Amino acid sequence: MSTARAKKIKLLIFDVDGVLTDGSIWLFPTPAGVEPAMQAALAKRADAGGFGVVTRDMIEVKGFHAHDGTGISLARLGGIKTGLITKRISETVRLRARDLRIDYVLQGIANKRKALEEILAQENLSAEQVAFVGDDIIDLPIMRACGFAIAVANARQSVKDEAHLVTEHAGGQGAARDAVEYILQAQNKLEAATASYLEEHKPVEESPAV
Repeated sequence: MSTARAKKIKLLIFDVDGVLTDGSIWLFPTPAGVEPAMQAALAKRADAGGFGVVTRDMIEVKGFHAHDGTGISLARLGGIKTGLITKRISETVRLRARDLRIDYVLQGIANKRKALEEILAQENLSAEQVAFVGDDIIDLPIMRACGFAIAVANARQSVKDEAHLVTEHAGGQGAARDAVEYILQAQNKLEAATASYLEEHKPVEESPAV
């Protein structure tokens, strides 16, 4: 059943905290160059709570796993678009998403299901063509709405109970890679995507010295 669902996926969306990270949130002094737009987005939600740190002096930092980064690159090479939908707002997430060429980066989103509907309309996709990877109860509405719901290994039990697939690895420790490889394998694209990745990262041969 999970394989049949995975075969239909054209867009894979991740939560961030607890999925692409282990859920830890670190606070550091703000470096120079943080975009004013990010500060403005946080300021709009200053009284709401739970969206991020609203200050000119501190920045919210997260740690990402290299295996997951490779996984997202494999998804791209396999023709699967990727996205992030998260309630919190972090400059670190924006930078990581740009580095990985993630198609959709939606931060400060309390209603993830509504965000999904907007993406579906923009991409002209049906819900059954979208997979979502989550870990906590805030992810349940969007997991229930998409075609392939995936929970990370350390997700809350109530989330695992409603998932079509539970990853082998925990959030921030390769769970995203598990999700990507499962989908690509179901679509018979994993081998080709891996070959493309290796070609893309092949060392450049230096010309012999004259």
